[in-house]
Amino acid sequence: MTNEPIDLLISARWIIPVIPEDQVYEDCSVAIDGGNITALLPSAEAKRKYSPRQQVELGNHVLIPGLVNAHGHAAMTLLRGFADDYPLKTWLEEHIWPAEMRWVNEEFVQDGTELAIAEMIRSGTSCFSDMYFFPESSAKAAIQAGMRSQIAFPVFDFPSPWGRGPDEYIHKGLQLRDDYKGRELIRIAFGPHAPYTVSDEPLRKIATYSEELETSVQIHLHETAEEVATSIKQYGVRPIQRLKELEFFSPLTQCVHMTTLDDTDIETIAAFNAQVIHCPQSNLKLASGLCPTAKLLRQGINVALGTDGAASNNDLDMFGELNTATLVAKAVAGDPTVVDAHQALRLATINGARALGWADHIGSIEPGKAADLAAVALGTIETEPLYNPASQLVYTQSGSRVSHVWVNGTVLMAGRQLLTVNEMEVLTKAKLWRRKLVDA
Repeated sequence: MTNEPIDLLISARWIIPVIPEDQVYEDCSVAIDGGNITALLPSAEAKRKYSPRQQVELGNHVLIPGLVNAHGHAAMTLLRGFADDYPLKTWLEEHIWPAEMRWVNEEFVQDGTELAIAEMIRSGTSCFSDMYFFPESSAKAAIQAGMRSQIAFPVFDFPSPWGRGPDEYIHKGLQLRDDYKGRELIRIAFGPHAPYTVSDEPLRKIATYSEELETSVQIHLHETAEEVATSIKQYGVRPIQRLKELEFFSPLTQCVHMTTLDDTDIETIAAFNAQVIHCPQSNLKLASGLCPTAKLLRQGINVALGTDGAASNNDLDMFGELNTATLVAKAVAGDPTVVDAHQALRLATINGARALGWADHIGSIEPGKAADLAAVALGTIETEPLYNPASQLVYTQSGSRVSHVWVNGTVLMAGRQLLTVNEMEVLTKAKLWRRKLVDA
C-alpha cells in the first residue's frame, strides 16, 4: 500500500493541542498539507501512514499552537526604553505623542514593525494585532515576513502623522480594507483609539460600519481609574455605559485593558459577547490597574492577551505575558487555583483567535485548521525535572527556548534562525533610528 503524500510531518515528544482542553499528548505527530493540519496522531502510526516531503523531528520539545498577541503597537518597538517610569497620561502627552508627531512616517513604521515581528517570531507568536499609524506599512511588513495579522487602523478626533481627523482616518482605513480583501494572512479592523480621544459621532459611524461590513473594532477601554473618573465628569456616565448608549458593542468589539470595572461594566460586556484583551505587563508598568481576569472568565467572557507596545512593556514576549497574566489573576482573586497553566495557554492561543475572529482557522492543533505552530525546547537546566509540560511552559519563561515557528505550514524560524526576516538588517535599522532620536 502506498503511503499518503503530504507536505510536512512534525513529530514531537509532547503536543499540547489546546483543544481538546487540558490535554498533553506524548510521542505524537502533526500531518500538514497545503498549509493546513490534516491529522494529529501517534508518531508510529503517522510514519506508517504518510510519505512527507519534509519531516521535522523534535525529540525533546513541546509543540503548541502559535501564540496570538491580540493587542500591540508594533512600530513602537523603536521607542523601547524611550520614556520609562511615567504614569500613562504623562507618558502619552509629554513624551510619546510629541516624539511620534516628529518622527513617525512610513519608514519608521515599516522598520519598527519588522523589528517587532522578528522579536515576536523568536518568542513563539504566529499572529498579532497591530494598531498604529501608517497601517499600510505594518501590513506590508507582515506580508513580507509571512506573519498572520489583524491591522487595526487608528481613529482620533485630532490630527496625527497619518491623518487630519476621523473622517480621513476612516476613509483611508476602508480603502486599506478593500486593498487587502481576500488576503488570507491579513485582516483590517477599525481602531478608534479610546473613548477619551474619539467623540460620539465617529464612534457611532464606526459601530455602523462594523455591523454592515462584519469588521472587528479594537479600542482601549477602562485603562485607568482616571479615564473612568474623567468620563463621569464629562459625560455623566462611565466609558462602557457611554459606548453602550452609542450602540457600540457587539461580538466584534475588542476591549483592550479593562482594569477598572464594576459589576455593571462586566454585565454589559457579557451581554454583548464583546471580547476583552488583557495586557498585564503594560498595565503593571504604567500602574494603570489590574484586570479581574478570573471574574471575567467566570462570567463567560472571552479574555485574550496582548503585550501592548514595547514602549510600555518593554518586550513582546507572549510567554512572559501569559506568565504574568496567571500570577496577577491569582493575586487579584486571592485564589491560587484560578487561571491554571492550561487556561493561561488558552488565553494566548484559542482565546486570542476568538477575540480576533480567527477561531475557525487558528488557536488550536486540530485537523482542518491552519498549521500555525510553535515548538519549545525543554530538557534544559531551567526546566528539569519535568513533571508537567504545560506548567513548564507557563511558569519558567519559555520565550527564549522557542526553536521553530510555522504559519500556514511555512516555517518562519528553525533552530532559532529567522528565515523570513533579515536579522542583521533589522538590527542595523533599529540602531540608526536610535541615533536619530538621541541626536535630535
